[in-house]
Amino acid sequence: MNHYPQSTLWRALSQPIMGLAPMDGVTDSAFRHIVAIHGKPDVVFTEFTNVHDICSGRLKALDSLRYSEAERPVIAQIYGKEPALFYQAAHVVCELGFDGLDINMGCPSKNVASSGSGAGLIRTPNLALELIEMARKGIQDWTAGQPLTQIGMKPKALEAIGQLQSELYHSPIRKAIPLSVKTRIGFDRNMIEEWSACLIQGRPEVISIHGRTLSQMYRGQSDWEAIALAANRIQPHGILVLGNGDIHSLGESAARIRESGVNGVLIGRGSLGNPWVFQGIQQIREMLQTGQFCISPQHVPSLEEKFRIMIQHASLFERVHGPDRFVRMRKHLGWYCSGFPYAAAMRAQLVRTHSTTDVINLVNQYQDRALDNQTMETPATITTS
Repeated sequence: MNHYPQSTLWRALSQPIMGLAPMDGVTDSAFRHIVAIHGKPDVVFTEFTNVHDICSGRLKALDSLRYSEAERPVIAQIYGKEPALFYQAAHVVCELGFDGLDINMGCPSKNVASSGSGAGLIRTPNLALELIEMARKGIQDWTAGQPLTQIGMKPKALEAIGQLQSELYHSPIRKAIPLSVKTRIGFDRNMIEEWSACLIQGRPEVISIHGRTLSQMYRGQSDWEAIALAANRIQPHGILVLGNGDIHSLGESAARIRESGVNGVLIGRGSLGNPWVFQGIQQIREMLQTGQFCISPQHVPSLEEKFRIMIQHASLFERVHGPDRFVRMRKHLGWYCSGFPYAAAMRAQLVRTHSTTDVINLVNQYQDRALDNQTMETPATITTS
């Protein structure tokens, strides 16, 4: 098992690092697993989880902290604004066997930011530093042997965490995990210089920066000049910097890394319906090292391969998260539908499915029609076997 101690995980990864960015409502365990086995990113992050939910023991909320061994190294991302809960949540993340802990200081969601969490922390730098410190102390105390029963957690929470831990088949190893932060370049304006100076004081091992302000949400273009400026200020302090925003291929990753000087990138929306986006990482590293840029075309799956993996994804989601939550899988199905004849029509049908069986039936219907129209050379009925 690749479980890394403090100051080892991130330094052990080959650079530039290319990872899967955390995305709320997207990077659940099924999605991360599919990306891990078909794309093989260097590191993956969970979708963010509220520290209050972690510490209250809501089993449904803890669902976002499920992971498979194939995802390693896997980083748990948390958010909130209560220092005491960050201390407790850090214990839980360690107990569950994650390879790292990341604090979300970049979510632009109105509900999150307006409460003072996520990107709202950019406006309260002292609190942001306190959260980092309390999370670090939680990691240190857990590593020193402090059990969850001694940090003030309620029996209901301990029971839920114990149940999840048993489902993960994980026995905790008392080794420290690295602490990182993901953020934006500012709240309502670019203030990356002063915000970087603040975060440097917290001494996280990695700072990931999305090149937009909170007020921009996901509009406009990611400001990679601001990310480059931040990297120049942060890296001399021994902190790695990862850039994020508007990267849809490894070729774009290479260009951004070369231009900005970051230690790596996180790809988010570019992975939607595209778990193959990380294929070819080693080739990109070699080109960056030699300076010889000749970006080969990104892997384009055949339609049969795309359908096969889409069904594999749906089946895994249903098995991990339960059939009653299949509605959350629909958006993923829609993202797979692009770049082939009548994709829009198929998407409209897939986003109304209720099970993997429904998905298989629609794929087979599509292939039967394709065979009749002679638009596919070697159609085949797809099953879950």
